[in-house]
Amino acid sequence: MKKAEVAGEDVLVANVADNVYAISDTCTHRGCSLSAGELDGAVVVCPCHGGRFDLETGKVVSQPPKKDETSYEVRVQDSEVMLRKK
Repeated sequence: MKKAEVAGEDVLVANVADNVYAISDTCTHRGCSLSAGELDGAVVVCPCHGGRFDLETGKVVSQPPKKDETSYEVRVQDSEVMLRKK
């Protein structure tokens, strides 16, 4: 997992089994950086309160967060990762 800045926004980019995913890096619960958390398969676990988000969709998997993350369409071309909001 890495944090990247895209158009002024912090984005979490993660490679899981050769699939690259991107969601907003700022937890919708308390604003913690998700890139400081842990991966559990294709789910990221927030380091502050244990909220879980699906990396493919940005949807909340378990609370305390109630609002989903923004997710991005990812395209990898050569060594570049290109993102577009879904």
